[in-house]
Amino acid sequence: MVTAEQVKELRERTGAGIMDCKKVLVETDGNVDKAIDLLREKGLAKAAKKASRIASEGLVEAYIHNGKYGAMVEVNSETDFVAKNEEFKTFVRDIAMHIAASAPKYVSREEVPAEVVESEKQTLMAQALNEGKPAAVVERMVEGRLNKFFEEICLLEQPFVKDPDKKVKDLLNEKISTIGENLVIRRFVRFERGEGLEKKNENFAEEVMKQVNG
Repeated sequence: MVTAEQVKELRERTGAGIMDCKKVLVETDGNVDKAIDLLREKGLAKAAKKASRIASEGLVEAYIHNGKYGAMVEVNSETDFVAKNEEFKTFVRDIAMHIAASAPKYVSREEVPAEVVESEKQTLMAQALNEGKPAAVVERMVEGRLNKFFEEICLLEQPFVKDPDKKVKDLLNEKISTIGENLVIRRFVRFERGEGLEKKNENFAEEVMKQVNG
């Protein structure tokens, strides 16, 4: 039996509606973690239906960290009404902060030039063969490592800096589901002070989170 406490917890953790929370909890026999996964799946389905709708409104937001590095991002919505919504504004600010901290190179894997993907694939294949892996295994290994490569350089594939258990694309689809409009992270630019010059190595993501939690 699903309890009110479980519904409340699920709603607080996902932002989903009460009836949606209750429905997925019934489907998962009260398992909150499984219910969260199911809500994300349903969110993806809703997001897919909205993806064809034009999003030309939205916000441009900037995040600068102690004058050391920063990012500017454009996130589009369907209406100006949503662009003024506080939840949407917070989401855009979070994306700008994530970009500053995690330094992606592209929004999505579809944006990565084919020659870059092919070069990485050939490198990974050579590495796998040098490890003495059977040819039948090499292809699966390369596919897995290529996915890891995309996670490192593509914004939507990266673990969200404030909640590494979900990817940025999961967060985006949750917002599409809860806000009710198609949302698109269109483009971004990132600056780092002294970029290209020799300097000491710093963990920017860790520094950002210290400031957020401090």
